Amino acid sequence: MIDGPTIEVNGRRYGRPRSPIVVVCVDGCEPEYLDRAVEHGATPWLAAVQKRGTWLVGECVMPSFTNPNNLSIVTGAPPSVHGISGNYFWDPNAGIEVMMNDPKYLRAETILARLAAAGATVAVVTAKDKLRRLLGHRLTGVCFSSEKANETTDAEHGIADGLGFVGRPLPSVYSAELSEFVFAAGVRLMETMRPDVMYLSTTDYVQHKHAPGTPAADAFYRMMDGYLARLDELGATIALTADHGMNAKTDAAGRPQVVYLQDVVDAWLGPARARVILPITDPYVVHHGALGSYATIYLPPDVSVEDAVAQLARLPGMEVVLDRKEACRRFELPEDRVGDVVVVSERHTVVGTSASRHDLSGLDAPLRSHGGLSEQRVPLVLNRRTRPAAGGRVRNFDAFDLVLNRLV
Repeated sequence: MIDGPTIEVNGRRYGRPRSPIVVVCVDGCEPEYLDRAVEHGATPWLAAVQKRGTWLVGECVMPSFTNPNNLSIVTGAPPSVHGISGNYFWDPNAGIEVMMNDPKYLRAETILARLAAAGATVAVVTAKDKLRRLLGHRLTGVCFSSEKANETTDAEHGIADGLGFVGRPLPSVYSAELSEFVFAAGVRLMETMRPDVMYLSTTDYVQHKHAPGTPAADAFYRMMDGYLARLDELGATIALTADHGMNAKTDAAGRPQVVYLQDVVDAWLGPARARVILPITDPYVVHHGALGSYATIYLPPDVSVEDAVAQLARLPGMEVVLDRKEACRRFELPEDRVGDVVVVSERHTVVGTSASRHDLSGLDAPLRSHGGLSEQRVPLVLNRRTRPAAGGRVRNFDAFDLVLNRLV
């Protein structure tokens, strides 16, 4: 248990847990998924929590992608503080495009690491291994992924034989079972080690393929509801939020609506003079084809940023186009990890690089994706009542504040 009454992390103070706390990030969980599942009777535990706990809709950080938001949740701060501006970025020091999986890109301490250093027992289970090292940065405790649960060691993950510990087969990375493994691991950890603090983070495989209220979506939330009910029975205080929402990115006929920005700027400026970066990019592109609703563009020095903003804003499907300074001010982003221009497409449109670089052959359902302002709405649900946050604005990275500081 924590020594002393509070800790301070990134300018915010947090009390110590009075009972085990579990913060859950449900990847891609548009609030409507929970609403429809409750309406359809698929989630009795959530239905009860809606009446006796805290049921809020808040905002995620921009861009509405996995890495920036998971790191915001565990640092209690926006990307301008923790530095993780996407899943992927242009590293000007190295002169290459890289994944933002390495903890060297993280500029802030996590609440998890500080709680562990203060004496709390901490456990983290994430679906995909891409997040594990970031979430576990400087953390003394358990930290492993569903994806590589068969590779865990005491030295690196704080647990030997994660697969045997959970007692489930290794799931496919493209499956609902990858997320179910996270919940099963969380319950097993609570039944055996009973950590003071646990962070569980799922994958959005289901949400990329199935809209709220569909049978497959309801089945996923029914599964989740059972594990959450068990964690509640075991005495955990639970805070559930999401890293981002999810929307269909198609026309009325179900065809993907894509603006290929690299093709656009190449036609305007000449081939390969500008560089389009898609921060949604990660190794798991089958369900979204690396297409999302946010991009950043690096321009050659002889091109006016103002002219580029005006030109790009006239493209169909654009919601907002901003220069670097305004985008970083509005979205709380680190200026040195953003291009000259930021492009955000509207709710039903995604942006890509060049048409030739995106393989959509793996899509077996109409394209659903995220990244824009239209995917900022996220749930913030607790199985306990809480006092409202100061100022009235609720964000997903308030989860630890609510569960540690604002319980009634």
